[in-house]
Amino acid sequence: MDNPEAKIVVGVDGSDSSVQALRLAARLAPALDARIHAVACWDFPQMYAGYVPPDFDAFEADATKTLTEAIGKAFGPDAPANMTHELVRGPAPAKLVEAAAGAAMLVVGRRGHGGIMGMHLGSVSSACVSHAACPVLVIHSDGRYAPHHLGRDLRAEGENTPAV
Repeated sequence: MDNPEAKIVVGVDGSDSSVQALRLAARLAPALDARIHAVACWDFPQMYAGYVPPDFDAFEADATKTLTEAIGKAFGPDAPANMTHELVRGPAPAKLVEAAAGAAMLVVGRRGHGGIMGMHLGSVSSACVSHAACPVLVIHSDGRYAPHHLGRDLRAEGENTPAV
């Protein structure tokens, strides 16, 4: 790698789409001459603020386990040598955008529909797309490619779709 500072930041939350994001980042890294930097974010839920003394160690341990398991699911015992990882406390949208400052790319997964069915982006991926200073790639966990204007699943109809 000619540029040791170049990196692809991957948001990891343990979802299938974040595991796929790790795998895709590993495939893209050589082309971008970049290392992979996996970032898992954690924070103490605000609904408990003032009512329950926070057990920060438990939340951090859970986030560490999630990060470790996601890397294991993505690569098994053969994690890329050019990969680093980091656990960050704070809201995922802000912390991922911050981690991606100066990055070649930010890759995040789209976990689900959240509160509104049919949304193409969740709150974290939407915030990353809106605020990151680098290109952002959003991975959908179901592997479908269905442009909004077509309103159909191309893979189901047998047409060629991008391989992820």
